[in-house]
Amino acid sequence: MRGWLSARLPKYNQDQLLLAVDLIGTFVFAVEGALAGIEAGLDVFGLLVLSFVTALGGGTIRDLLIGAIPPNSIRDWRYGATAFAGGGAVFFFHPLFQRVPLHLMLTLDAAGLALFAVAGVGKALEFGITPLLAILMGAVTGAGGGTVRDVLLAQVPGVLHSDVYAAAALTGAAVVVLLLRLKTPRAAAMTLGAAACFTLRMVAAWRHWNLPRVMVH
Repeated sequence: MRGWLSARLPKYNQDQLLLAVDLIGTFVFAVEGALAGIEAGLDVFGLLVLSFVTALGGGTIRDLLIGAIPPNSIRDWRYGATAFAGGGAVFFFHPLFQRVPLHLMLTLDAAGLALFAVAGVGKALEFGITPLLAILMGAVTGAGGGTVRDVLLAQVPGVLHSDVYAAAALTGAAVVVLLLRLKTPRAAAMTLGAAACFTLRMVAAWRHWNLPRVMVH
């Protein structure tokens, strides 16, 4: 038996809106992963692997957790093609990408996080996951790929210490669930949820907001 909130939420159906949001986020994160690979001095194979993992790692973890097997990253060729296209674009045109201003890369990262957060919560709701856990799946989708990327590069995952990163994804996913509960049209709910995530992430980076932490003297 699902909870009363889950029972009242409208069902998601796989359609072009969810696919488009997923693929745009995939490309953005693939570019980010490839740039991290260049900074780490990886060869073309390592760069493409990092692009794939960054772009699709979070969605793959989400799909495995909610029972969407095989994951979209394996079942649908468009996801892998989009991730490799992003990585390939960076490899062949890396001077152009490396001249991209830092604030623009931060903006693209926030946009990718927002897109994946709303796509993740939408996919989880589509599979009948309860709202609270669906919100968590939105955060996993948004931050999971970057976490795996950082682990592969032997770095402390940025999600554990960066300015309000996973919290922004949780906020965006929660807005989607709340608006759907209020019978808001799905496209509007996803747009507003993505806007909430994007805005919080950008303001947090600008103002250097961080979640509370224990100060050890």
